[in-house]
Amino acid sequence: MDSKWQHGIGPDTDMDGASAPQEEERINPRAEHKLLLKLDAVFVPIIMLVYLSCFLDRTNIGNVKVAGMPEDIKASSAQFSTAISIFYATYVATETPWSVLLKKLTPRFLLTALCVVWSLTTIFSGFVTNVGGLYAARLVLGACEGGLFPGLNLYLTMVYKREEQAKRVSYLFVCAAISGAVGGLLAYVLLKMDGVAGQVGWRWVFWIEGVASIAIAPIIWFGLPNDPTNAYFLNEEEKRLMRIREKQRAQYMGSEDFSWDELWIALKDFKLWLSSAIQFCQNILLYGFSTFLPSIITSMGYGSLQAQYMTIPVYVIGGVSFLTLAYISDKLRVRGPLIAFANIFGIAGYILIICPTSNGVKFFGTFLCSIAVYNGPGLNLTWLNVNFAPHYRRAMAIGVQQSLANTAGIVAGQIYRTPPYVLGNAFSVGALVLVQLLIGWQWLYLRRQNSKKEKIESGEMEDTREVKTGDRELDFKYHL
Repeated sequence: MDSKWQHGIGPDTDMDGASAPQEEERINPRAEHKLLLKLDAVFVPIIMLVYLSCFLDRTNIGNVKVAGMPEDIKASSAQFSTAISIFYATYVATETPWSVLLKKLTPRFLLTALCVVWSLTTIFSGFVTNVGGLYAARLVLGACEGGLFPGLNLYLTMVYKREEQAKRVSYLFVCAAISGAVGGLLAYVLLKMDGVAGQVGWRWVFWIEGVASIAIAPIIWFGLPNDPTNAYFLNEEEKRLMRIREKQRAQYMGSEDFSWDELWIALKDFKLWLSSAIQFCQNILLYGFSTFLPSIITSMGYGSLQAQYMTIPVYVIGGVSFLTLAYISDKLRVRGPLIAFANIFGIAGYILIICPTSNGVKFFGTFLCSIAVYNGPGLNLTWLNVNFAPHYRRAMAIGVQQSLANTAGIVAGQIYRTPPYVLGNAFSVGALVLVQLLIGWQWLYLRRQNSKKEKIESGEMEDTREVKTGDRELDFKYHL
């Protein structure tokens, strides 16, 4: 294949659907592959480490729940469920503002500051003595962590092309799976510190995980440049290639200047609201499963410490399945059908847990659930990422989708209340059935929009659309 043709794309358009640069600015595929490997080698470990830390600090409340925290702070079952849910009140309220402000405040400053504050909050959670203190800590934690996931996700769109993103977004959700595995292992080890220095084990979980998180803040500051095209670890030739890639993605990234019009266009876009509804249903699984898996396993008859390490292989299967489907998704540029495929496993898994089967079969069901738990939200977020342009339209879409969808965390805290959690698991099955219909609707809507663009481009239909820029341009093809 001639090296001047990038990935076999023809002379008129690149893979983002934008007008291609001049021929002398084409990138040799081998050089681009080498560049991507270098970008991944530096950015991916940092992003994964930060999100791993964030998710550990968020979900460790599920580990300490079975270790006696509610009894020690005299919290009833309903109060502790409220403490889990209240986190999402500030979390969802801050996601859109943080997402839109990322460029203005700069990724380095914003993400570092948020990391410092949520880490300190985790440490202080270990000193909580009553329900009011736990409520306060969870509210602050939510306000800080609300900016991290949209920020990291938006940062990835500043570095990678549309057809490169599912794989990178998968790393974030793999971190959620890893955090479950690591969280269970850490909790198992740290809870054995019960009695050390006269303190109960669950306090050590907060203190040690909080200290570990705050140590990551300098890594964010020095590791994530505000301008990825001029990253400190790139040589001059690689920076030149990054500038060419930036030109190729001009339609996808758009102007650097803030625009209220772009925010408004995003809010009026029907595919944003469909995507948000899908994400809400998928997040009911994500938050219910990741927070309550130790409790679900305990309800099967296993001991609390045993439940901690039994979560590890479940999370591993969830992470590996997502890496596999994300790779396929980018390769084929197919999104919706793969989400629906992963959800089939989830439906089967929850049914096995609910039905009067043996504990071994129920435990096997958790492995099937994990496939839907991580693939669904991750691939759907990628589906949103690649179909919104330019930057501020996409920033608004990501923020709104995540804000609305993460209210599912409030639902998860209320439906998983008492063992054996039949209500929570049954609710999750219902969410999966509903989301399959929504995925089909979104897929048909996007296919219709692509068909409409083709008819306008060929002259079969008059172009009466109000918005014709960014992802509405005729040569911007939506990923299905």
